[in-house]
This record gives sequence, C-alpha cells and structure tokens, in this order.
Amino acid sequence: MRAVAVMIVGKPSRPYHVALEDGYVRAHWGEINALCKLNSIPFNATGEKIRDGGLWCVYEFTWQMDVILFWDRFEGRWWRGSEFHYPERPKDLPSMKPFKNWPKFDPRKARE
Repeated sequence: MRAVAVMIVGKPSRPYHVALEDGYVRAHWGEINALCKLNSIPFNATGEKIRDGGLWCVYEFTWQMDVILFWDRFEGRWWRGSEFHYPERPKDLPSMKPFKNWPKFDPRKARE
C-alpha cells in the first residue's frame, strides 16, 4: 500500500491538501516530483506535519482534479475530519501520463 492521504481542507486559493507519509516521500521524491511535472500538476509543501500512525507531510493543490489524479496514482486515502476514508475509485477516472523507462524502486539503494 502506498502512503498518501488526501485532506479536503485549506484556504480558498489552494483548497486541496494531500498528506504523504514522510518515509514514502523520501524514498520516492524523484518519481513524485517528476510525475507531477510531466502531468503539469503543481503542488507546494505547506511545512505542516501530522502525526497519525506515522509522520505525514502536507502538500497543497489548487485544482480538485489534480488532487484526484494524485490520489488515484499513489493509491491514496482521503482524510476527512480526523480519520482516513477509503472510497472506491471511479471506473472512468482518467489517469496521469506514465513515465517511459522509469527505474523501479529498489529499497536496498534507498540508504545509499
């Protein structure tokens, strides 16, 4: 399971927030960042941290579809109020453009 949570809170200019588990971000930052650039999905780190079964780093998005695509791509969990929810993914949801020839994650190389 991938460690991502989507929270629907925020300010009017950037109303959609996504929380990613810190260890997951550290191990996959290159892929996350490059995939968002490839798909023109801008996001900003808020600097906010959540402790709920681990350490979660919060990122903000302006557009709802960007959050939904991110949630779908990284098999996310929606955060509402103070708990996670696991809704079904719509069958007709478009997906992010994939990478070609992106190397698979090797946990043995994560500590190098």
